[in-house]
Amino acid sequence: MKQLIRDDVIKAVGQADDVTIAEIIGTGASAEELAEAQAWAIDDDPLLNAGKPLPTGRVRELIDILAELETDEEQEGEVGEAGAPVE
Repeated sequence: MKQLIRDDVIKAVGQADDVTIAEIIGTGASAEELAEAQAWAIDDDPLLNAGKPLPTGRVRELIDILAELETDEEQEGEVGEAGAPVE
């Protein structure tokens, strides 16, 4: 199982800040585990319907990081020019 490197993370999640990339790499996860976490984060219904057990360990940790990344991106999208909130 090959551990993730910076390029792997950027390919998988797109541009992310250095702290988030380091958090993802710091989990010790593999590319396969990151792909599984992304699948769970995008839509867990198909996985649950297929009888997959809820994620644990590194995959669970990655899901939490990805959810936080998504929340940050949504908040940035709500900010208008010059950092002013959109009304």
